[in-house]
Amino acid sequence: MGLFNVLTNEVKAAVGYQQNFEELLASKDVARALNFMQDHSVFAAQALLEYNVESHEIMKRQDKPIYDKKGNFLRFQKRWKIPIPYQTFINEIALVFLYGRPVKWLQESDGTDEAFESYKNLLKEIRFDAHVREAKRVAGSEGTAAILFHTFRDEEGKPNLLLNVLSKKNDDEIFTIKDQYKRLKAFAWGYSLKESGSKTVYHLDIYTADTIYRCKRASMGWEVIVMQNVVGKIPVILFEQELEHNGVQPMIHRMESMGSTDADVNDRFANPAMVATAEILNSLPKAEEEAKLYILKNGGEVRYLTWDDASESKKNEYERLDKHILSKSFTPDVDFNNMKGLSDVSAKALKQMMMLAVIKADKRKETHDGYMNRVANLTLAILGNVLDYTNRSKYEALKIGHEFQEPFGEDVSAVLNDLLKQFGSGALSLQTTLEMSYLVKNAKIELDRIKEEQAEAMERQKELNKMDVFGEAE
Repeated sequence: MGLFNVLTNEVKAAVGYQQNFEELLASKDVARALNFMQDHSVFAAQALLEYNVESHEIMKRQDKPIYDKKGNFLRFQKRWKIPIPYQTFINEIALVFLYGRPVKWLQESDGTDEAFESYKNLLKEIRFDAHVREAKRVAGSEGTAAILFHTFRDEEGKPNLLLNVLSKKNDDEIFTIKDQYKRLKAFAWGYSLKESGSKTVYHLDIYTADTIYRCKRASMGWEVIVMQNVVGKIPVILFEQELEHNGVQPMIHRMESMGSTDADVNDRFANPAMVATAEILNSLPKAEEEAKLYILKNGGEVRYLTWDDASESKKNEYERLDKHILSKSFTPDVDFNNMKGLSDVSAKALKQMMMLAVIKADKRKETHDGYMNRVANLTLAILGNVLDYTNRSKYEALKIGHEFQEPFGEDVSAVLNDLLKQFGSGALSLQTTLEMSYLVKNAKIELDRIKEEQAEAMERQKELNKMDVFGEAE
């Protein structure tokens, strides 16, 4: 079989898979159509058990029953259950190093200033920066998250847009179909709504590039409303990754078990206990009595039994586990004692100190770079096809790039000095220098001002030259 035939068969298989799925939806056989889709909610639910402290394994620890010598039950002795939120800490640090500062959008086409301003204004209106951070946080804790771009008509009948972050934590269910090249071909969002009579009804919204299926579970089968997808793209940004605490969960559980057991030991032995021989003539004073007098006889002795600290090996294990949990999840040890002396440290030096988190963020950029490309393409499609369709050609001409910004900023003074050196040597134009300067808010306006000032200076110089010719200048 030739290479062409192999490729043709693979494409047919993928197309046939999608056609079967769409045929089932067209016949309102939603249950069977779902069998074609990958359900991400099962893994997400399991991941949340590790992420939320109230469901950690240590929380299953039972109180200890106490019996007398005859085996009769006396009471339950409390046993501590102390979960440690390492997962949350690791996830938040990873988030800060990727989206701690907003994504910087770049205009890569000429003559599209107006469309680019509309693009940036729309992202600001829908609070994109906040939503992308929320989605990254969810993906780090659940493995999968999605930002749904929902287009609708507002109360005035005008087209509008809002974003919705989907997560298992909020009882959302995510289903996907991808082809053999990992391209998203269909997306489904499952959720429940309370309807009349406090009845909870399950809904499923299925999106393809051409069609939207609004499905609602009924007493007999499904009710399906078929709508055209006017955006022309699946209006979803899908975030997928391994959990941020991946690989360190057993060590976290060991830390929690040791900490809880040591808390029980502290309750029993940390406070000093009195040891006395039998030759004490008077009875022991009660706890509320201020004076304490012990009368001893024939070498009687009273002393306090104190518990020595934990062994050195246990202390070393605590330190070793903490070190490996953080380092193996590429998380820097960020606490007050480590950070209080860093106020004068440069951004470059701080980046070197936080190299573990930088390595992890660079790894995430391999996929999030594609996510941001899709954000730009999807947003432009919504602007051109829904929100501002009269100017569609302007958005089709607009080319957008992006940059991830450093979480702690840059050494702006060093950057500016470098810019001025390159401008002075002729390696950079004035406009590029203005665009890259952190002091300039709008390079175009600033360039116009400079040209205007230069023109005025030349006019003044011409006047001075004329006066000098006629001997009028001083």
